[in-house]
Amino acid sequence: MPMQNVEYKAELRDLTLARTIAASLGALSVDTLRQTDTYFRVPDAKLKRRETEGQPTEWVFYNRAQRTQSKLSTFTLYPDGMARQRFGSTDLPVWIVVKKIRELWTYQGVRIHLDQVEGLGSFIEFEALICPERSLEKAHELVEFLRQSLAPAMGEAIACGYAELLDADRS
Repeated sequence: MPMQNVEYKAELRDLTLARTIAASLGALSVDTLRQTDTYFRVPDAKLKRRETEGQPTEWVFYNRAQRTQSKLSTFTLYPDGMARQRFGSTDLPVWIVVKKIRELWTYQGVRIHLDQVEGLGSFIEFEALICPERSLEKAHELVEFLRQSLAPAMGEAIACGYAELLDADRS
């Protein structure tokens, strides 16, 4: 079943300051994740297989605008077996692989990602899931609050995902 969230991504200039600000807001440090995202070329959307050390593999099928402001993302998560049924058992053409270490924090249910991306550098990302407890408007408000609060640790806003950034670097 498709879900939606509000997302915002920017360069992270000061990881220590970001942690300090997040903690001062009452955000909780949840975990540090080692993730490998393999992106596949599919028409009309994006598809990635996410492998996180110590967790089951999941597939994310999604659409989102490429812009620097907060944006709406529509996505569906599939466990590995279900993804094979949905997208076929033959290997899809791999577009690019992104490896990162992600510090996961949460603030009022909003995910804060402090990412160290192999070959790219440091980034911060906010994801506010739209759900019965959090309207689209409230999701935008929370992301904007976090964006303003963590601005001293952030650099330029990023319009696209890590895959597009890595792809541009290798061109």
